[in-house]
Amino acid sequence: MAQAFGLYTHQRNNRIRSNLLIAGLFLLVYLTTWGLLLIGYGYGGVPYGRSVFTEANRIFRSWFPFITLATILWVFVGFRINVALIGAVTGAKGLAREDNPKLYRMLENLCISRGLPMPKLAIIESDALNAFASGVNDKQFTVSVTSGLLAQLNDAEVEAVLAHELTHIRNGDVRLMVVAVVIAGVISFIGEMVFRGFGRSRIRVSSDDSKKGNGAAIIIGVAVIAISWFLAVLVRLSLSRSREYLADAGAVELTKNPDAMISALLKISGRADIDGVPSGVMDMCFENDPDDFADLFSTHPSVTKRVQALIETAGGRMPDMPPHPPKLTERQDLPTMVEETVARGPWSRPPTPGPG
Repeated sequence: MAQAFGLYTHQRNNRIRSNLLIAGLFLLVYLTTWGLLLIGYGYGGVPYGRSVFTEANRIFRSWFPFITLATILWVFVGFRINVALIGAVTGAKGLAREDNPKLYRMLENLCISRGLPMPKLAIIESDALNAFASGVNDKQFTVSVTSGLLAQLNDAEVEAVLAHELTHIRNGDVRLMVVAVVIAGVISFIGEMVFRGFGRSRIRVSSDDSKKGNGAAIIIGVAVIAISWFLAVLVRLSLSRSREYLADAGAVELTKNPDAMISALLKISGRADIDGVPSGVMDMCFENDPDDFADLFSTHPSVTKRVQALIETAGGRMPDMPPHPPKLTERQDLPTMVEETVARGPWSRPPTPGPG
């Protein structure tokens, strides 16, 4: 657990995954374009004597260089302005030292302790309790926190959250997540537009052989785009949840305070959703509450599992009572979650003595 912060294997794997995801983006864009051509020619028709597939393939080959250049441009733009884009959809505003000296000094001290470049700070005006890091290089890296998090967590807990986000930056998780958002974003947008239009129309298959071919082309085009859309979603779901365990471990290594991380997790649980923020950005957050399908399709392990890992491997202890629990109407299962975690973990053992 103590060595998780500097795991070179994890960093190397993230670099490899980032490159593979970028390559996958090109493949998904090619598939999506081909599917759009099939749909377009299926509806619009082709010159007499030509098939929809022949015409779509001919146009795709002639467009191929331009599609490739457009995709390269999208990756370039996504890398250059990802922080601004994420800030626009979350409402995050930059935070200077004079705006919150204590928070700025807290992050600065964590960076100095590990010789890390100081990321920028931003705040989101929201009652939700959450935080995330964004950016792809030292000039861009930004740690954003919600006003609700600063209001509800004490200094030690805020420090643990900041250390968690710094670990994501150090381990290369943030760059990987930005790549995933870029990929999922462009494909999901195209897929949504296609299916909205498709939902308003009907495919009529004529007895004419040429018309039958047009209808088949439309159906295949829609299927290809659906597959691309599904694969783009899988990109997000394929991101290893181990990154959250490693970031929790890195926070403990930085702060030497596993109890603060446990307390922060319990306070944030069930109160992490930021209204109006896309799911792709929520995947980047400190906590992303699982939906009704439990955590099967969640990009984060459950709080129960993260707390259990801190108890078993970092010497953390469960508090006697959940600190400042949310109202039961908001999170009915929180007491049960705490009881189950206490029952399973060796919470009663004393904390690991620190130096001195």
